[in-house]
Amino acid sequence: MDFNDLEITIEKTIRHVRQIKETLQAIRENNILRMYVDENVLNFMHSREFESSLLANENMEGTVAFIDICGFTAISETEPADKVVGLLNEYFDIMVKEIIQEKGIIDKFIGDAIMAVFKGPFHLDRAVDACLAIRNTIDALPLAIGNSGFKPHVSIGINSGEMVTGNIGSSTLRRLDHTVIGDAVNIAARLQAAAGVSQILITETNYKLIKESFVCEKVGDMQFKNKESKIMVYEVKS
Repeated sequence: MDFNDLEITIEKTIRHVRQIKETLQAIRENNILRMYVDENVLNFMHSREFESSLLANENMEGTVAFIDICGFTAISETEPADKVVGLLNEYFDIMVKEIIQEKGIIDKFIGDAIMAVFKGPFHLDRAVDACLAIRNTIDALPLAIGNSGFKPHVSIGINSGEMVTGNIGSSTLRRLDHTVIGDAVNIAARLQAAAGVSQILITETNYKLIKESFVCEKVGDMQFKNKESKIMVYEVKS
């Protein structure tokens, strides 16, 4: 082998090594990204439609659930920060598994709450099934280890209807959030805020859609912010 052939071989080897490093780096970055981005969104990011639809939006029928861990912020007064975060992640992991089991999408984590979206066939029924499983599993957990004496429970609001799905954010900041917005989403958030410990609240409209499949109990009329009329609310028992 002469000097020129050796030089070409070395260049090819260096190029091959560089490609392997770039591939490994891409895999690491992709795995890290999966920790922060819902898999459905991540798969969409790799599709051909991604770039052209960054600012597109569409109307859809779906169900939104807001699930809050009751009184969790009080733990931060008695427990160290790493213990608080670790415990919160433990509870979140339980909740996320039940949501994914029912083919729901984790829209976002909001402090000590989760916003989940359900699309497709029987989206309301699947959302209720997921939330019942979450409530029952969380209720069965023991007291948190430490001095707080904290016993985990959740309060949940569920609502279905038409909503807008798309990428919301700032072009200046170059940061977008794929989410759903609309009156149906707002009502779900209001229902969660009104729910007590271990309660799952829905509207009468949703109750009529699932009353043959789930045991529900009438709560009564509630007045919500930015709503002129009161809304009849039901609690999902089982």
